[in-house]
Amino acid sequence: MAGERRRRGGEGPRERNRERGNRREREQQQRGPGRGRVALAVAAAAALALGLTAAVAEWNRWSEASRLVTPHPAPPALPPGSTGPLASPQRFWGTYRPHVYFGMKTRSPRSLVTGLMWLQQREGGGSLRHTCEQSDGLSRYGWLMHDGENFGVQEIRDGDLLLKTEFVKRPGGEHGGDWSWRVTARMEGSGGPAPLLSLFFYIATDGQGTLQPQLENGTRLAAVTGTAEELGHFTLTFLRPTAENGEDPKYASYNFLDAASPGLHRLTEVVRSSLSNRFIFAPPGRPRRRFFAVDAFRGLPGAAGEPPRGRLLLHQVTLEPPATVEVTFESGSASGRPGRLSGRALSSALSRHAAEFERRFEETFGLGRKGFPPPQRRFAQAALSDMLGGVGYFHGRSLVRSPLQERPVPGPEAALFTAVPSRSFFPRGFLWDEGFHQLLLARWAPALSREAIAHWLDLMNAEGWIPREQILGEEARAKVPPEFLLQLSEMANPPTLLLALQRLLPDAPPPYLRRLFPRLRAWYDWYNRTQAGPLPLTFRWRGRDPQPERFLNPKTLASGLDDYPRASHPSPEERHLDLRCWMALASRVLAEVAERLGEPAGPYREMERALSDNGLLDRLHWAPELGAFADYGNHSAAVALRWRRVTPVAPGRPPPDPQLVREVREAPRPQFVGALGYVSLFPLLLQLLRPDSPRLPAMLAAMRSERQLWTPFGLRSLARDSPLYMQRNTEHDPPYWRGSVWVNINYLALRALHGYASVEGPQRERAAELYRELRHNLVANLYRQHAESGFLWEHYSDGTGRGQGCHPFAGWSALVVLVMAEDY
Repeated sequence: MAGERRRRGGEGPRERNRERGNRREREQQQRGPGRGRVALAVAAAAALALGLTAAVAEWNRWSEASRLVTPHPAPPALPPGSTGPLASPQRFWGTYRPHVYFGMKTRSPRSLVTGLMWLQQREGGGSLRHTCEQSDGLSRYGWLMHDGENFGVQEIRDGDLLLKTEFVKRPGGEHGGDWSWRVTARMEGSGGPAPLLSLFFYIATDGQGTLQPQLENGTRLAAVTGTAEELGHFTLTFLRPTAENGEDPKYASYNFLDAASPGLHRLTEVVRSSLSNRFIFAPPGRPRRRFFAVDAFRGLPGAAGEPPRGRLLLHQVTLEPPATVEVTFESGSASGRPGRLSGRALSSALSRHAAEFERRFEETFGLGRKGFPPPQRRFAQAALSDMLGGVGYFHGRSLVRSPLQERPVPGPEAALFTAVPSRSFFPRGFLWDEGFHQLLLARWAPALSREAIAHWLDLMNAEGWIPREQILGEEARAKVPPEFLLQLSEMANPPTLLLALQRLLPDAPPPYLRRLFPRLRAWYDWYNRTQAGPLPLTFRWRGRDPQPERFLNPKTLASGLDDYPRASHPSPEERHLDLRCWMALASRVLAEVAERLGEPAGPYREMERALSDNGLLDRLHWAPELGAFADYGNHSAAVALRWRRVTPVAPGRPPPDPQLVREVREAPRPQFVGALGYVSLFPLLLQLLRPDSPRLPAMLAAMRSERQLWTPFGLRSLARDSPLYMQRNTEHDPPYWRGSVWVNINYLALRALHGYASVEGPQRERAAELYRELRHNLVANLYRQHAESGFLWEHYSDGTGRGQGCHPFAGWSALVVLVMAEDY
């Protein structure tokens, strides 16, 4: 039958194609030659249009990629050279390496760095300490006093070892002056002979500069002379150890390392790989003991053939505590110095600076006048000092990507002078944290705060975007898992820098504000352009987690509140309450800056009035069923995490581990998000609610309700009766902003309550009562936890008050100082 069908068909394929061609030719002849040319023209136009569309799309991708890494064209907020040794000598040198327990560097792109490591000599070598690590298990470390410029005193408790690290700077010359260190070591506790202690003092270059070791007896590094950009000639001297009184000599063994550096982020590895236990500690008339010391450095595994990045010179002192060791840095351009800043001269300088710090602290915050006893005043001094000691200087490139790009690209070279949230866990710049940091630093050192804010605004690209996390340089990158390095250009962060700028405004020099204003304007426009919501005067955070089935509630990292419950199903229809309130604040601050400068402020005031309109706020964000303000979006409250078995990839193969995935038991629909917590409070936190607002009583009631937000330790982040209260977001993602007490939001709550208690209104007395109770609870718990644990913490348990998350966290948790001072 098949053969018969082929025969009946007549011609084969070639004949059929030929006949079709003949028919087309006859048809074209009948239509005439013009129609063929028209068809050709139409086809060519279509092809051209397609080509142009593709070219335009490619041009748009290229243009956006180019603007992504192009700095903003406005003049820099920070004048060139203003952080150098001539323009700012008092802040040129500093403890600007917050990720190490003790170290100093200059505010230079490729700075010379100095630092301290230590090793308690035990069987097997003990643990080398250098970078701040939670896994080190230190019972306490932090600055007791630090003025942000000239002086600091830190205590470190490592088991029974107590280390005190102190520094003092002395002005002079054209390169930032001199400085001196004193490291005092003693053992506490009893039982058995104390282990030997090795202190490692080092200096390292990072791509520039020369170092020349000055040796005694071939093993003791007595000094280092050298030159470096912005430093000129210098001498670093390692003095011999003394007894704790600083007078009597102390027996010690000395070792020395001169190594090519594979990068500052690998200095710990270099030293650890150089240790050998072939050395003998032999004090006269005392037992001999073997110890580990630096020997020859033969390179790191996998680094063969890599060119060196710099040079490391290290001085190891091994001794029996108690002991004191001093180090002096002397600038070659400083002349007429009264003598070396060591011994009694150093003790005198330390005492003088300590007395000045105490005087200035009381003058600034007045805690003594408020009746706080000495232990609580010392706690507040330590909180401020830890923030100042956590200020760092970073230089490098961010890794960025836009939605139109497949691959990330390095951003432009940038420098950043900033405080950090945590020396151990987050030793880098975070945009929304920094605004809270600067609220405190602006009170202590306004000039320093103005510099930090200008540094952040100078990170802006041509679009007006500032990456929310700044991971600049190899030392910063070494502390970040690779999957968190990338910064996405559609993601914002709350513009908290404007809170600090608002505090600085009354005394800010007009030239400073004029340099900032073009960038403030571009930043404000970027938010309005890229974070706009579905309706006029609404806003939506971009960049929520793109795979909602993996999360109980997809995170909103851009908001800073990470896992705080939002609409269960992310969509363009979301309206985010907190972002709308931040934009009201931004409009207010931009208007105030414009008015100070005589610039047009009308558009900002108009936007402020619209975003502060309580009636419109009600219509867009009041959830009657919740009795509170809320987000709006495509939401289902009937969600839960469930274990799901995974089908084996092939028969006979063992099944993969079960997965914890989200189960949606009720389809989502457009509605208000039923989560009462910090986001619900934002109209109150940023004082957008009028003092006579009919919504204010409900807000105050929710704050004071123990079933909702009130705890003996501060306001919890999510109400206890909320469906997602203390619920995990994934198998490996414990609750974060779902019940814990966070100091930054409690500070905003106290600031707002203080404001409502200070103006006429029906809730004035209620606000004052809540203010007094909340302030007492927050201060008492932070002081108690610091006394028991030795640290400020990232957040606090709403059930016990105990510190949680990472530590030390002298970022926004240090705002307790302003709360104690009632300085809002």
